[in-house]
Amino acid sequence: MRYLPLTDADRQAMLAEIGVAAIEDLYKDVPADALLDAPVDLPSHKGEWEVERIIGDLAAKNLGASSVPSFIGAGNYRHHIPASADHLIQRSEFLTSYTPYQPEVSQGTLQALFEFQTQVSLITGMEVANASLYDGATACAEAAMMACRVTKRSKMILSGGLHPHYIDVTATNAKYLDLNVVNAGVDPNRDEPAHLAGLVDEETACVIIQNPDLFGRVRDLSALADACHEAGALLVVIVNEIVSLGALKSPGEMGADIVAAEGQSLGNGLSFGGPHLGLLATKEKFLRQMPGRLAGETTDVDGKRGWVLTLSTREQHIRREKATSNICTNSGLCALAFSIHLALLGETGFTKLARLNNANAVLLADKLDAISGVEVINDTFFNEFTVRLSKPAEPVIETLAANRILGGVPLSRFYPKNDAVTDLCLVTATELTREEDMDALSSALSEALA
Repeated sequence: MRYLPLTDADRQAMLAEIGVAAIEDLYKDVPADALLDAPVDLPSHKGEWEVERIIGDLAAKNLGASSVPSFIGAGNYRHHIPASADHLIQRSEFLTSYTPYQPEVSQGTLQALFEFQTQVSLITGMEVANASLYDGATACAEAAMMACRVTKRSKMILSGGLHPHYIDVTATNAKYLDLNVVNAGVDPNRDEPAHLAGLVDEETACVIIQNPDLFGRVRDLSALADACHEAGALLVVIVNEIVSLGALKSPGEMGADIVAAEGQSLGNGLSFGGPHLGLLATKEKFLRQMPGRLAGETTDVDGKRGWVLTLSTREQHIRREKATSNICTNSGLCALAFSIHLALLGETGFTKLARLNNANAVLLADKLDAISGVEVINDTFFNEFTVRLSKPAEPVIETLAANRILGGVPLSRFYPKNDAVTDLCLVTATELTREEDMDALSSALSEALA
């Protein structure tokens, strides 16, 4: 039975109210080649076991990262997830809980968010963190808009080493807010912090830089932070691989004003690219401009420890058009998985995990650099780095995939019109990367480049 409560007259009245003539007008910003021009070719009905068989056959066509040697990263990382973390988030009180609209009743949810915020603040080196956002890309956009509100300026400078998806999401958000997005351009060989420092002026609201960047390079951002602050601008640091903070100097220590990050690496699987987990932390003096929600600790009338929703600047609550963000969720279950995993690791375990990632990446870099036709171009990296191949990278990676090896991410997929990256490939190693996997990649790559 179809349930369509609106009449044609209802629809026309709604369209007239928002100022468009037809429903199709709502999709005018979607590229024409992305729109369907006919119904999807699906059978009208199938039996349950037939559907299971069809879906199973489709799934079997995938080359899963856990079933073959995988060196894919670029913002989505395969790490070990403790069985206890997966088990705990499936408890019904966590799995089925919803956004607490009467928050003080939901003490367990608030405590989990409070602990999560504390962990994020500690590892980023910042004073306060919110209760998470959608993912790293939306956290980046929110950080950019927050910086413009704080400085009352409209110009944001985006590093060429920032993940292109983050750049796109930030630019999309800025477009309708009359914010000026300056893309510094892609150059894997230059000193990115020094280049960005030279672009800062008195109109700049913020500089947004990723560390480690898209090419895997690790940089000290202290001098860039000083340059930003001297001009009255803010430094926004993006962390795409959160495990790196177990080994690297935190953004807070380097002078960051806002940190936005992707938290997928802790407690959350690849999941074909989502759902993910956006982290955002900042200095306490900017608290009122921070998007999302903030859980706080207090005491009740009997003096017992309790938790409250201290700050809620989302439009979904009371602020409506005055909200600092239109994001209406905090990816609560993903945040809980993150928090459980990090709690299980502890400070020592988190550091050890980071060092293991780096050690495996160093070993892999040494093996690949010894291959004729392969050059590791990074002078610094954490657990991923860029290699230059003697042939265009994309067909080489496709050849490796045909031999059941996920060899990395050709950078031409992010920059299809940039000939300077045609031969570049981003390669990642984590704690799950075995030496026999590295040897398989080395052997297959040698053959593909011969």
